[in-house]
Amino acid sequence: MAWARIRTADEETVTGIIQGDMLLPRASLGSTIPAGAPIPLKDAALLAPCTPSKFIGLWNNYHASAERNGWAIPTHPLFFLKPASSIVGEGAEVVLPPSAGRVVFEGELGIVIGSPCKAASVEEAEAAILGYTCVNDLTSLDILNADPAFPHWTRAKGFDGFGVIGPVIATGLDWRQLTVRTLVNGRERQSYPAADMILSPPEIVRLLSQDMRLMPGDVIAVGTSIGARPVKGGDVVSVSIDGIGAVTVTMRDAA
Repeated sequence: MAWARIRTADEETVTGIIQGDMLLPRASLGSTIPAGAPIPLKDAALLAPCTPSKFIGLWNNYHASAERNGWAIPTHPLFFLKPASSIVGEGAEVVLPPSAGRVVFEGELGIVIGSPCKAASVEEAEAAILGYTCVNDLTSLDILNADPAFPHWTRAKGFDGFGVIGPVIATGLDWRQLTVRTLVNGRERQSYPAADMILSPPEIVRLLSQDMRLMPGDVIAVGTSIGARPVKGGDVVSVSIDGIGAVTVTMRDAA
């Protein structure tokens, strides 16, 4: 099953399930309650598939990158938060602010929470996962490392458009079987197995739920692996995961 969020020709925003070439509206994300007649997807624009109260991103959660960089293996998610204003979806244009300097893409798998989750067991955490989406966690390297006394995680990752998610939220996937691919202008730049994760999705959700209440629609980007590179104005960046699809954005220089 694939959940999506669309803008109709009448400028209405609708959440629902994709069935063939139609969207079946639902009362809310994860709901089984119908909320109107089916809507042809050809008459609508895909938006980011959810509106999270929290966008949580992980750092250093893949064995390959930890080994290459000599990083210690974490026992708890090393995380940061992106503001809601950073979130965009399929087909968006992302402006590169002059103050951002060097910006890199980071193709990632994203967990989407489907039910409230606090102080959960692993079983409860797994049950709280609605599904998975594609993420491009754009990051300003220059800002991140500008102050040796304080890495600017939120500022470096929080510009408008720097939290790309979509195109849909897919349910029923086995994350161990997924491969994350990132293409820039059609050329593959990342391709790595999600099975190389240090902390698994249920364990990530369990541990984060000890720190904060996770709510329906919250997104957790599980971290990236080797291959993140800088982007520039005009680049078309696509993060693709079989079973979910591809979320593509175009980078633009500020006017």
